[in-house]
Amino acid sequence: MKFEDAAKSIDPVIYERFKQAIELGRWPDGRDLTREQKEICLQAVIVYEEAHSVPEKERVGYIDKSRKQKKDPSSDSDEMPVRVLH
Repeated sequence: MKFEDAAKSIDPVIYERFKQAIELGRWPDGRDLTREQKEICLQAVIVYEEAHSVPEKERVGYIDKSRKQKKDPSSDSDEMPVRVLH
């Protein structure tokens, strides 16, 4: 089975655990995720969300660009806050 096929068919509970692990940087039992585990979980979550038509605003990494923010003219930064949705 290909990675993409496996990621599309993961259980919704596992999908939620992957999202939480990515957000917190550790597994539910407290062990830290390795860099490789974070990458694999993120890839699986992205594939899952696409396959299950998760609304864009609920997807991992979504940045709401529709809100107009006042930019400080003295600032050279294009930084915007990121909201984490659960």
